[in-house]
Amino acid sequence: MKSSTRRSAIAVSALLALSLAACSSGGGSASSTTDAKTTLTFWHYEGDDSAMNLSWKAAIDQFQTEHPNVTVKVEKQTFEQLQKNAKIVLAGQDVPDVMEYNKGNGTAGQLASQGLLADLSDYATKYSWDTTLPSSLQTTAKYDDNGLMGSGNWYGVPTYGEYVTVYYNKDMFAANGIAVPTTMAELKTAMDAFVAKGITPVATAGAEYPLGQLWYQLVLSHADRSFVDNFQLFKNDVSWTSGPLAQGTQDLADWVSKGYVSKDASGLKAEDMGTSFIAGTYPIMVSGSWWFGRLNTEVKFGMGQMLFPGNSLSAGSSGNLLVVPTNSKQHDLAAEFINTALGAKAQAVMAEKGGLPVAADASSITDPQVKTLTDNWNTVVKDDGLAFYPDWPVAGFYDQVVSFGQTIMNGSKSPTDALSALGTYYESGKKDITGK
Repeated sequence: MKSSTRRSAIAVSALLALSLAACSSGGGSASSTTDAKTTLTFWHYEGDDSAMNLSWKAAIDQFQTEHPNVTVKVEKQTFEQLQKNAKIVLAGQDVPDVMEYNKGNGTAGQLASQGLLADLSDYATKYSWDTTLPSSLQTTAKYDDNGLMGSGNWYGVPTYGEYVTVYYNKDMFAANGIAVPTTMAELKTAMDAFVAKGITPVATAGAEYPLGQLWYQLVLSHADRSFVDNFQLFKNDVSWTSGPLAQGTQDLADWVSKGYVSKDASGLKAEDMGTSFIAGTYPIMVSGSWWFGRLNTEVKFGMGQMLFPGNSLSAGSSGNLLVVPTNSKQHDLAAEFINTALGAKAQAVMAEKGGLPVAADASSITDPQVKTLTDNWNTVVKDDGLAFYPDWPVAGFYDQVVSFGQTIMNGSKSPTDALSALGTYYESGKKDITGK
């Protein structure tokens, strides 16, 4: 979601410089042998109580037990630090051995095309990642020479997944005598009923990713896999005047005009959306699985979960990637650690803590909310329903999608004009990547 990409490298911040100064093992020894005392440095930016961190901690414990001469040194970064500074940092010699990094054309793909990430293809075969991970998750792990995801060599490995889902307040539905919807038609009926009672149905936020992801869910309600391949992977051209993009944009404008979302949400951030849903102000929140742990802990009402009604496609993907910088001297050991993070023990912890493991048996999950989250995820993956995120295709697109959504919400541009401007930026970015 944390799922959004922020491109463009800038000068290394003082904070990151201090972190780099503390990094003791990036260059390490000339080989990955564990005969001598060795330190493997791991950079990531997940919270201490997150399923990802706890799963990786289990992997670290297992790895150090199996390699008593190896110490895995974790150095916490922030998402913003690595987004802004990775190009500069990884061009040097003081680099981590394993690093969490955002997936997509403008992030991991860009670093791969610049030679800053190690090619992990041989390890993918050695450790059977190429058969363990579903094909829809492998898409974000592979990049071609231009940095375009979906084909080429392996430059990263996901250990968890994420997707956009629908959280809803069962108590608000019941108190207002409104049936929980299972289709788009039923969803519209339910939202109309809430509006008639003076309740805005859907919590969202226009100043950050939520509104753009809601728009993309509406686009996907009119789309199929070929659209996703064309929009995300440039298999063919997409239309900005008709088809899913135009239909979804008109849907969003209709949702605004009908009061399904508040125009005041144009300036809100994701945190505002989440806290208002937790407080019971809105009956529905359309957002990512990354909210689940917090919601499951903090909400005081009966919470339900469902996939976006009627959709066969959902915004979502693998989680962020574990990558190995080219300038690390411990590629073999780093790849072995990544494989441990994909192992049964670490993946079981991921599942138990409400994450979405990519290689685990979910049958042991006992928490009913965690089970629903995981079952819905498995349905999406099984049906090849992951459609990635709307800001992924070209560099800098995140800010464009945010601005686009705000213009729809505040009515400063017509849906046609707003979509045309978005399409102009997309086509220019596409040409930068593909040359055509």
